[in-house]
Parts: sequence; C-alpha cells; structure tokens
Amino acid sequence: MNNQYDVIIIGAGPSGIFCAYELTRQKPDLKVLMLEKGRSIEKRQCPKRKTKVCVGCQPCSITTGFAGAGAFSDGKLSLSPDVGGTLPEILGYEKAEELIHEADDIYLKFGADKKVYGIEDYEAIEAIRTKAIRANLKLIECPIRHLGTEEGYKIYTRLQEHLIKSGVEIKFMTMVKNILVEDGVAKGVLTEQGEVFYAPEIVAGIGREGSEWFSHICKEHGIDTKNGTVDVGVRVEVRDEIMKELNEKLYEAKLVYYTPTFDDKVRVFCTNPSGEVATEYYDDGLAVVNGHAYKSKDMKTKNTNFALLVSKNFTEPFKSPIEYGKHIAQLGNMLSDGKILLQRYGDFRRGRRTTEERLHRNNITPTLKDAVPGDLSLVFPHRIMVAIDEMIQALDKVTPGIASDETLLYGVEVKFYSNKVVVGQDFETSIKGLRAMGDGASITRGLQQASANGLWVARCILNQ
Repeated sequence: MNNQYDVIIIGAGPSGIFCAYELTRQKPDLKVLMLEKGRSIEKRQCPKRKTKVCVGCQPCSITTGFAGAGAFSDGKLSLSPDVGGTLPEILGYEKAEELIHEADDIYLKFGADKKVYGIEDYEAIEAIRTKAIRANLKLIECPIRHLGTEEGYKIYTRLQEHLIKSGVEIKFMTMVKNILVEDGVAKGVLTEQGEVFYAPEIVAGIGREGSEWFSHICKEHGIDTKNGTVDVGVRVEVRDEIMKELNEKLYEAKLVYYTPTFDDKVRVFCTNPSGEVATEYYDDGLAVVNGHAYKSKDMKTKNTNFALLVSKNFTEPFKSPIEYGKHIAQLGNMLSDGKILLQRYGDFRRGRRTTEERLHRNNITPTLKDAVPGDLSLVFPHRIMVAIDEMIQALDKVTPGIASDETLLYGVEVKFYSNKVVVGQDFETSIKGLRAMGDGASITRGLQQASANGLWVARCILNQ
C-alpha cells in the first residue's frame, strides 16, 4: 500500500524537522511522511514585505510552511534549559541540556553563526543583574545564538533539501483534518483533501498556529490535556540607544517580574535589536503582533522591539485558554479594522488615545507602518494593563528611558500554546501511537527546545 508509512509527522516546524532528521539519520530506510498545511520554504513569500499591505494569503506564509513561524522569526536559539519550554520538567535538566546542545550542533552544521551572546563580558552582565535585583527583576542568564531572519531562512532551506534527499516525503499545502483512532490507538490521518495515510506512529509537531486545531482534536478523541498558561501582552518599541547595553552584552535580556499589585508574572520575550515590528495573520484573519531582526546591516533599523507578556493560569471551570487569548486579540482587531493597535506609553499611562499628531512628536518612528494609533485600555482587562505598566516602570530602573512617554506599545501579542497535552517521557499521549511535541502542545516555547524535543521523540520511536 503506497499510503502506508512507518512514521507520519504532522507539521514541518522545528520539532517536526528535527524528528525527521534524527529518524532518517539513524534508520535511513524508514518510510517517513511529513504533512504541512503551508508551503515549501522557497515558496514562502509574504507580499506585505513589498507592498506593505496584507493581501490575505491562505494559508499565511508568515505562520505556516516549512520551518513554521520560525522561518520568519528573528531566529534566536536559547542555549539553556531554563528558557523555552518544559523539557527539563519532563526529561530532567541534564538530559534537556544535552539535547539542546545536540540540536545546536545541527544548526551549526547547516550554517548557523558561531557567535554566542551573553557569555563574554561577565562584569557587565553582573552589573546588569545587580540593577535587575534592585528593581525586583530576575535576570535569567541564557546564552543566545542569533540566526537572524534572512540567515535562518537559508539554514532551514538547507534542512528542507537534506530531508528530501534523505527520503522524507513532504506533502505541502496539506491540512490534516483528523487523526484516525480505533480502540484507543492512533492508526493514521485524514487530510482535508480526503486522503488517508496510515502509520503505527503518528507525531503531532504542530506549532502555535495549529494549537487550536489540536485542542479540538484532543477534545474529540478524549486525549488528556490540562489548561496551560495564557500569555498576553504588548510589543514594545524603543530607540536602539535605550537598549544599547542590554543588546550588546546579552542580545536578548530575559527578565522576569512579579508585579506588586496582583503578583502576576510578566516576562521580556523575543528581543529584536535594530529590528522591526511585524504582523502575523492566522487562518481566521486574526492579526497579532510579533517582531523580527536581520543579520544584514542594510536591513537593520534604528529601533529595538521586544514583547512584554503577562502570564495567566486559570483554574476550573475555565477550559478555553486559547479562545481567551484570541478574544483579546480580536478586540484589538475590531478597533483597528483588522490591523495592529499602537499607543505611546505616555498616552497609555494617562488613559488617552494616541493620535497621529502625538506620534509625529516622537524621536522614535514606528517600524510597523500600517499600525493604527489607538487606546489599548479598550482592549486589555484592567489587571493586564496594570501588569504591563508596573513591568515598564521596573525595566526603566535597569535600562533608563524605557518608561519614556514616547515608547511605543503595539497590541495585541498573544502566544497560542495554551492547550497543554499530558505526555510521558516518551511524549506519547493517552492515545497509543500518538505522540505530541513542540509549541502547539504547550511543551516548548521556542526554536531550540522544539528542535531538541524532535530529536528525543525520534529516539523514543526508534528505541521502543
């Protein structure tokens, strides 16, 4: 039967790529099928990058396709188990660290920059940590390897070519409609095109874009899950001069704060020195904000952007963390006609709408040109507004100028990894023969742990 495989991988993001890589490395004759709803990497072109206007590509090439959202992200590899997911909790710290370094070696093999940020100037980092402690912020020390958006694209292109040459069959523009389950055992998958493929091992390696789809799959088949964390917040943009010390010494300062009013966790995430703010679109037309940075000097801007994410954990009877995050983002879209809202921090604090006239006063020019000036207080719940404000005030003690009136806040940034799938150390779900990995299963939260996760799942399949 030509529709029979040894392993079927749903999703061609980092976890799926590294799983397929390891499977074929160890067992070249293994018949592996990878199903991806988006395009091959060479066909992932976003018209908005030239036209500055979203034309509503289906599916969106920014969030789907080979390498997932990672292909168009800043491409930062966090080389510490302390950052980027729950692998240390599932596998233990030492094993997670070992896998992260193995994944890093593969990225280097395919052309990643050898430079690692955050390990060179100990005295400067110690001084930053001291300022953070005084502001009640926790600096999480994490070496960073920066791929860069355009260089990451080249690296993943080489990985795609390698997988195809290694015999992995990749079907692009192929959306999985359902997973076929009989008597509590996964047997195969059904695609939107009506195709059926079978394998004794099904691996769901979907990213954040597919987390809602997988949530529905889990409900339909009774796959054990629990509420994950909902991360909602803003993308902050300032001049490079304000972030110079943190950018030069750490590249990405990973800072965590517990707010004095509500004791909510807020974290700095995905810093892009000399980068640009960008929009991501999901299948239902939802627009959320993100950020990129490039290695090439002629593509750099004068601004740094980073996310401030407020983490919320809900208890019973709440069962809709993904829908909650989407609801907040939809409010922002409603007020901006499907675009991203933009507000100056000074207006944010004073409870007033940002206008074009006030934006023109700024030293800082927005890099997201079609963002709509508005009022984020009409979007966020009061508690999240307070958390964002208190975090910015704390950050200002570490890098003065963050709390300037002209600092730009873009909303909404939301991370869809809230459907936390219950897995064992082999990452098998409560359905035999179905394994879950990566961001969409709320196991990882970044490129490096997702890649490491894929390596481990492949070995679990081969060693069973």
